[in-house]
Amino acid sequence: LAQAILAPRALRACTAAPQPRERAAPPPPRTPADMAKAAKKPARKTQEPKTMDYTVHLHKYLHKTQFKKRAPRAIRAIRRFAEKVMMTKDIRIDTKLNKFVWSNGTRNIPHRVRVRMSRKRNEDEEAKEKMFTLCQHVPVESFKGLQTENVRDD
Repeated sequence: LAQAILAPRALRACTAAPQPRERAAPPPPRTPADMAKAAKKPARKTQEPKTMDYTVHLHKYLHKTQFKKRAPRAIRAIRRFAEKVMMTKDIRIDTKLNKFVWSNGTRNIPHRVRVRMSRKRNEDEEAKEKMFTLCQHVPVESFKGLQTENVRDD
């Protein structure tokens, strides 16, 4: 008896007419502001060598980091910062910058560090990246009033 009642339902489900598909909504009309933005967007320009001085606030990057991982993480934070601002994947940390970060041991990292980041052309022919960034330490008396500066290459 149960099979006789279920059979017609199963047949109805299999032979049901396909439902019409919903159409995708048409794109919103373009406004003059949208068209102006599209026209202004320049083609991606090539990277040029340049040198900038930045203050990297290490203290905020190392917040809630266990003591034994602070110095290595500070170096990684400098790398990440340099990658973001100089837009190169290849970041090279100078030994003096490394020594400054590690100067108080692995636990007591300086709160701030002044870094000179130089984007340079890669001389190696088989290198993946055309440009690399060299990060060097710039000793300063105080960080008060310092801003990001362009440095003239001589």
